[in-house]
Amino acid sequence: MDNVIDADAAGPAVPDAIQKKKPFYRVLYVQVLLAIAIGVALGYFKPSLAVDMKPLGDGFIKLIRMLIAPVVFCTVVSGIAGMKDMRKVGRVGGKALLYFEVVSTAALLIGLAVANLVRPGAGFNVDPASLNAKAVFEYAGKAKEMTVTDFLLNIVPNTIVDAFARGDILQILLISVLFGLAVSALGNRCKPFIDLIDAVLRAVFGAVNIVMKFAPIGAFGAMAFTIGKFGLASLVPLAKLVATFYLTSFLFVFVVLGLIAKACGFSIFKFLSYIKEEILLVLGTSSSDTALPTLMEKMERLGCSKSLVGLVVPTGYTFNTDGSAIYMTMAALFVAQATNTDLTFMQQAAIVGVAMFTSKGASGVQGASFIALVGTLMVVPTIPVAGMALILGVDRFMSEARALVNMIGTGVATVVVANWEKELDPEKIKVLS
Repeated sequence: MDNVIDADAAGPAVPDAIQKKKPFYRVLYVQVLLAIAIGVALGYFKPSLAVDMKPLGDGFIKLIRMLIAPVVFCTVVSGIAGMKDMRKVGRVGGKALLYFEVVSTAALLIGLAVANLVRPGAGFNVDPASLNAKAVFEYAGKAKEMTVTDFLLNIVPNTIVDAFARGDILQILLISVLFGLAVSALGNRCKPFIDLIDAVLRAVFGAVNIVMKFAPIGAFGAMAFTIGKFGLASLVPLAKLVATFYLTSFLFVFVVLGLIAKACGFSIFKFLSYIKEEILLVLGTSSSDTALPTLMEKMERLGCSKSLVGLVVPTGYTFNTDGSAIYMTMAALFVAQATNTDLTFMQQAAIVGVAMFTSKGASGVQGASFIALVGTLMVVPTIPVAGMALILGVDRFMSEARALVNMIGTGVATVVVANWEKELDPEKIKVLS
């Protein structure tokens, strides 16, 4: 990637200095922005050709996901092995999970409140019997009722190889923590192994830098397919829902996360500028996974320790899905309003309660939030699941905002937890002040 520097480089101001010396057309975020614009134009003027660009976006996302497992494993093992105080691992993990639960619950309640206030589905007067429920279940075929026990058991992989083969972040994180604790306990006897992990980590980030050069191509392919397949015209019938969701996401980032950032001594605007490449990448691909490796690298450059970044960022991708939380309560109430399904206070509270569980893991994969919402409505049958067919056509347009808020929220959480742990370098954090 053009503006990613070696992890040993001093200070976060270096990337900006490098960028100033380069022609604007060689800066990654400029290339991605241009690629998105070209993709939108192609999708609008040549939709049939644009749909054929889908493999470009899918291929890039697969390349990034291919590297996530070794990035998480090497970062966590190396970080924990280098920690002298093992209690810090539990303390950081506990603080992170508490933060995730509080903020994601706030996101669920905000989505619920806005949907009740704006009522984007009011006036549709749709008969659920006239909707194609089959299309919903074909799209969300993976949706099924999952108990808390199932969720916890799913964290434990069948084998170590299986976890890496499937690319399950939580399973890989569990393996990484166990290895990190074991290596730390063995001390100097495992020094060759630690040196090997550090070398592999440098090689993996080198591979990430190479893959990121293809980001504009991936963003172009994904955006061209979205516009070519669904068309801008498909937004019109459900524009109120899409506009309400985007506005709510915007306010959540700048008000809720902005206040959290201010309380911790940094500016949300400066933070967003710092991760602008990741923002555009997520916007172009509709997947927060594409930004995970470089987001981890940038958090380390701010002064966050490798172990903290390795614990908070991957865990946040599963438990801190703020964008998905907003979407789930808002979309559920939209379907209820559109089908004239009256909900009591307790029924809405039940939706929030179930969504607190089903929203976990609704990140990274396109359509995961839609699948999680179908699963929620199957558990809370008050709202007809067939009503999800109403938003099936525009779900793709909302996935960009969901992925963006999920990724930004995890980045902010990492800085907040690092601030609580007194890890932030005052000189480095000035770039965000």
